[in-house]
Amino acid sequence: MGKIAYIFPGQGSQYMRMGKDFHDKYRISADIFYEADRILRQDLSSVIFEGPEDLLNKTAVTQPALLVTSYAIYKALMEEGFPEPDYTAGHSLGEYTALLVAGSLTFEEAVRLTKLRGEYMQEAVPEGKGSMCAILKVSPEVVEEVCKNIKSGVVEPANYNSPIQTVISGEKEAVEEASRILKEKGARVIPLKVSVPSHCSLMKPAADMFKIKLAQTPIKNANIPVVQNVTAKEHTMAPEIRENLYKQIYSSVRWFQSVEYMANHGVDTFIEIGPKNVLTKLIQQTLNSVRTFNIEKVEDIEKVREVL
Repeated sequence: MGKIAYIFPGQGSQYMRMGKDFHDKYRISADIFYEADRILRQDLSSVIFEGPEDLLNKTAVTQPALLVTSYAIYKALMEEGFPEPDYTAGHSLGEYTALLVAGSLTFEEAVRLTKLRGEYMQEAVPEGKGSMCAILKVSPEVVEEVCKNIKSGVVEPANYNSPIQTVISGEKEAVEEASRILKEKGARVIPLKVSVPSHCSLMKPAADMFKIKLAQTPIKNANIPVVQNVTAKEHTMAPEIRENLYKQIYSSVRWFQSVEYMANHGVDTFIEIGPKNVLTKLIQQTLNSVRTFNIEKVEDIEKVREVL
């Protein structure tokens, strides 16, 4: 058997009651939820389990909520005797869970950082000014070329999710113009329900504010290589990790390139830990020579353990 990578989802994977069965079955998971409530001085776990849904979907709540849920599931897997990963990675926000698992961030710092990250991103662009769309069935190169030629405003590739799915982000009018042109080129366009145009240059002010908080945060060298979004390469040294977290907010998420990097370095098993199975599906669009699993429910543990 080859190497194993644990991967963690980002914003968009959240839903009410995510992680509730782990909270109910595993004391170690329940403690993670309660500890997050203490750190944030708010009842985050109640919002996750009971709603209201519109509050859970606010960026400043979604980000720590997803981190806490994914990490609570990971801790249960460790208690169940799952192996330590050879690599970790996460999609956008999920990178913070990856760094937590790799020992680069403490749980308290990760929770605080994701809440601040969400707040700064929410404040950077007035609601209604920005938008994001998923572009399917055309190559990333076609998307890049179209975005480069739009003059009506900012529109940029935000997420390189798979060789046939790229998300664009920017000012609403420019995103709409790029989407219209891409449709003419045969693309399928799916507008995303987001309040923040993530991973484009409009987020630079948020990144600059966040950089100050990053500078004040103790970040350690990682015990496990973390393949970061900005470079699609592994990092373990704290200064590089810190710089990449800053750049990540306004730079493209190079997800499928990250997956290819791990596969080229011996990973043949990817386990997505957290709500939904978005990353599992994206890997299946990218590679056909690896095994993919997702664990979001307690019942998934035995299915994956049997195969491993």
